[in-house]
Amino acid sequence: MNAKLRDLPDYEHCLVNLANSVLKKFGAKTTAATLPLADQYLGRDYKNVVVLLLDAMGISILEKHLVEDGFFRSHLAGAYDSVYPPTTVAATTSILSGLYPNEHGWLGWDMYYPQLDKNVTVFTNQEQLSEKAGALPTDTYPDGRVKWAEDSLVDGKPAADFNAGFKYTPYRNIVDLINDTGGRAYAAMPFLPPYPQTFEAILERVETLCKEPEKKFIYAYWNEPDSTMHKTGTTSDATHEMITKLEKMVEETVSKLSDTLFLITADHSHVDCENNCILDYPEIMDCLVRMPSLEPRTLNLFVKEECKEAFPEVFKKHFGDDFLLLTKEEVLAKKVFGTGKDHKELEAMLGDFVAFSVTEKALFNTHIEAQEMPGGHAGLTREEIEIPLIVIVKE
Repeated sequence: MNAKLRDLPDYEHCLVNLANSVLKKFGAKTTAATLPLADQYLGRDYKNVVVLLLDAMGISILEKHLVEDGFFRSHLAGAYDSVYPPTTVAATTSILSGLYPNEHGWLGWDMYYPQLDKNVTVFTNQEQLSEKAGALPTDTYPDGRVKWAEDSLVDGKPAADFNAGFKYTPYRNIVDLINDTGGRAYAAMPFLPPYPQTFEAILERVETLCKEPEKKFIYAYWNEPDSTMHKTGTTSDATHEMITKLEKMVEETVSKLSDTLFLITADHSHVDCENNCILDYPEIMDCLVRMPSLEPRTLNLFVKEECKEAFPEVFKKHFGDDFLLLTKEEVLAKKVFGTGKDHKELEAMLGDFVAFSVTEKALFNTHIEAQEMPGGHAGLTREEIEIPLIVIVKE
């Protein structure tokens, strides 16, 4: 295997394995090995098992912002891995389904669906964000950098009159899988009933459910600190305030519980990025069939037939060793997206090449996204992939 792929997730100790530990605990069918780090705690009998996923709260983020003897780090049972790409779409779908990304097909924020012949932002079911032809910056920052405005973007529109992700890459979630076996499972997240829209509401739902008499599993999710870090970076005051607030709120909720195993984890971690816009590289753009999909740190690239032979050198000319460029065939052979059975549409959804960021570089499709998102993830670095398993046992 290429030396630069050394930072791929350990697919025997990752989010997929945690999901399968929970499925096994509640008597549901498993599809992969379980996670030994979690199994040692799940072996006991509890009235409540709770998994709370805080988006992007990776090991590196904990270490940057929280003291060792604080609530989260003092209960850190160990580190394990996300999936590839280490990004919300791929990783949360893996913990919700128990499947590797190559199995469920939800690989990144923007997916190419061959049935529609278009790139789709899967969580919103919109056509991929794009920049107006000939758009120009509207101002400059005090340091001389140009400033882009929202009106540089093409107005968004639905990708289809149905949900493309669930039509072409459907999966069953862990809550339904457990309920199907006769167990009791609930969700506490903004995207599943009863759709709590604040972290306060999510924690209140967890607390209320934990007081119900039956044995149960609860999956909870919140989009912080990811949202704040995308806007302000990993070391900002806003990020520090957000993470310490999350820790305090969770500690207060957990203090009210009993007979509960409370697991806290993340879908991926976060890094500070050096952002670029692919529109500023006409030599690369001239080679492409369509705009890149997946993520700014993992680019899915469809290349014109007449450019395929020269493309690796063209890409390397501009990005050198910042990205590892592999052919589709190499990506599939090396099981980059997981070790399960490939989804039937995976090969068609992948372009001729995939570029993996191995440094701080990120490559966006629009200037305003590159301008507005100093923090990022989905690249091939340990910092982005390593996540915590925080364990609190309440007798």
